[in-house]
Amino acid sequence: MATISTSFPRRTMDEHQIARRRRRILTTAAVTLFCLIILSGYLVPVFYGLISSLKTKDQASDANAPIMPMKEITFTYEGEAYPLYEVPLESGTKQLALVKKGRASSKFVDPQNVEAGLIDWQGNWRSLPAVREVSPAWENYPEAFNKIDFPRLLMNTLVYGLVTMFGTVSASAMVAYGFARYRFRFKNILFIVLLGTIILPPQVTLVPTYAFFISIGWGGTWAPMIVPQFFSNAYNVFLLRQYFLTIPREMEEAAMIDGAGPIKTFLRVILPQAVPALTAVALFHFFFAWNDYFGPLIYLSGRRELQPITVGLASFNGLYSAEPQLIMAAAVISTILPLTIFFIAQRVFMQGIVITGVDK
Repeated sequence: MATISTSFPRRTMDEHQIARRRRRILTTAAVTLFCLIILSGYLVPVFYGLISSLKTKDQASDANAPIMPMKEITFTYEGEAYPLYEVPLESGTKQLALVKKGRASSKFVDPQNVEAGLIDWQGNWRSLPAVREVSPAWENYPEAFNKIDFPRLLMNTLVYGLVTMFGTVSASAMVAYGFARYRFRFKNILFIVLLGTIILPPQVTLVPTYAFFISIGWGGTWAPMIVPQFFSNAYNVFLLRQYFLTIPREMEEAAMIDGAGPIKTFLRVILPQAVPALTAVALFHFFFAWNDYFGPLIYLSGRRELQPITVGLASFNGLYSAEPQLIMAAAVISTILPLTIFFIAQRVFMQGIVITGVDK
């Protein structure tokens, strides 16, 4: 009896552990499946654009063309190329070249037995599936690269993105450090007002801002888009302030005991500790500058030599609307650099996002 009473609870505990493990596995599988479904919704347009960029002009314009970039296989007969079709015969389906088209009957030739001559097939040849093979049109990329003048657009975009990234990161870090560490009158009120600018749509300030910059002679230059970035940004200030609050004050006090002033403490102690958050802010702004379209469009109108890649792609789309494969190729080229930067810095980027606002 003692043996039975001791083994029963143990077996029950094992069953509970197995059931708990099964529920955990099922929950993980369900969450993973849900994430994959959401991810596929985002990736389908990307794959469609990539596939469309590898098609020829005829394939991209044909609504009945296959999804993959494919071309019809032909067979040369008596000096001319004829397309191959899957033709059902009494001996089975064979790949035959269509030599003469007809409504009720058509003439085919067997590439494996040309000496047999023409084969008369009864039926509508349009119902036959064509023989195709995957054939990516890689030449679309160099053609789009040359037609869009990509080196000039890339240089303009990089200058715009890197300069404004340096300005907004440096200014936002200084403002965020002031809100995180220093005490002054109306500190909380000023911080709330700063965050309130996030709610204000940019369309509200568009007309007065544009009128001001034009009145001081900044029209047709980079100044209206670069100079404001050196006065910080509410999003970036909030992100960096939350991160600075997680840095222990003891580190600053130790630096002050060693004789470091506020500026040296900020540069030598705070900024090295905030590399993940600074990287996240830098990447956020760089991607914003890379995708910025409206600002360069209104301020650089008529200055094609200064326009970034977003405005250049829009102009390219209008000029080559009849060649969608080149538009897709240009769009794919424009995404290579941002994706490369993101995958290289994704670990530091995600660390800055996750740690921000979490008490260490």
